[in-house]
Amino acid sequence: MKTFGRRGAFWSASLVLALCLWASGAPSVLYPIYAAEWGLTPAVTTLVFGMYPLALLVVLFFFGSISDTIGRRRAILIGVALIAASALVFAVAPNVGFLLAGRVLQGVGTGFALGAASAALVEQNFTSNPRLPSSLTTVSTSTGLTAALVVSGVLAQYAPLPLVVSFGVLFALAAVTFALNWFTPRDGATGRSWSFAAPRLPGGMLRPFVLATLSVTVAYAVGAIFLSLGADMARQLTGTTDALVIGILLGTSSLTIGVTALLLTRVPAHTAVVVGALVSIAGLGIMALASATGSIIAMLAWCLVGGVGYSFAFTGGLGLINRAAPAQHRGATLSLLYLFSYLGQAIAAIGAGALATSIGLPSAVEVAAPVLGILCLAVLVLAGVERAGARRESPAAPPAAELS
Repeated sequence: MKTFGRRGAFWSASLVLALCLWASGAPSVLYPIYAAEWGLTPAVTTLVFGMYPLALLVVLFFFGSISDTIGRRRAILIGVALIAASALVFAVAPNVGFLLAGRVLQGVGTGFALGAASAALVEQNFTSNPRLPSSLTTVSTSTGLTAALVVSGVLAQYAPLPLVVSFGVLFALAAVTFALNWFTPRDGATGRSWSFAAPRLPGGMLRPFVLATLSVTVAYAVGAIFLSLGADMARQLTGTTDALVIGILLGTSSLTIGVTALLLTRVPAHTAVVVGALVSIAGLGIMALASATGSIIAMLAWCLVGGVGYSFAFTGGLGLINRAAPAQHRGATLSLLYLFSYLGQAIAAIGAGALATSIGLPSAVEVAAPVLGILCLAVLVLAGVERAGARRESPAAPPAAELS
């Protein structure tokens, strides 16, 4: 069977990353429709959202290293097939139980595909720029998320049976992604049968791993509030029920993430982590302002500033890991990073939803903003520790060589 070369495998892996985030974001614009039709509270809709990272956590814990054993291609194909199945479950959903099942399938599928595709980007990088895989991961995921929000908004507003058609589009995209990755090389398989081993870090990686994971967690936690409650916030602030307007408004954030990532291919990972934490703090302040004042201008500013912060934090965190992880453990290390980061996302989404139900959306945002701000401060502190540690270990190396 004729297969793609490195270039084809590289771009096929980037499409997998876009698919994973398309699947994650596909229901976001539709949550208000489900809520109106089935009488769902914010706690229920955020629980539906939260089932995705919770399911993903289970897969990453038990199967996080599987692509290091069976190969990136096989793990990707399993994950993409499960995402396709999730689209069918959503398309026929008669009640919230099907939504929960669909989100579980999305989470399990992403758990298999995400780490494998991220590792494949590093290993199939056909350029001389070692930072390209980290930046392209951010671009791919943000592109998938932007497309999901905008397309779902268009279909929800103008298409017949939008709750069916939206997931028909997701199924078609998953089918194309599966077909393309079928023709990628069978690289990475060790020939050994897979067996469970508790997730663990390779030696000497604890300090960069903790910093990278906290940075990605900042991005994911802020993104969780945006994706689970953003549609309700946009609806309240704009006073519109037009799903296209809401989808475009939310899509500006993910579009900003991708555009920013294109500019980060030459930015050292450590610098990106620090900038991401600082900009995220500013974004959280704007988020609280938007919720408290009901200003649509503040909401748009949050979308833009929050998108820039997400891009720096996520790209920088991945850059640290891609640089430090040994090739034979890269899939397991990336999966472990995603495990802790998605745990933070699940806690943020479910916690914010519970608060929004009990004390109202504006008050919930006022509580969530300072809590996430503390997480950003922790990233800044650890970044200083990492810089000091790197200088002690390599006193003769210039800063750019240490921290890029």
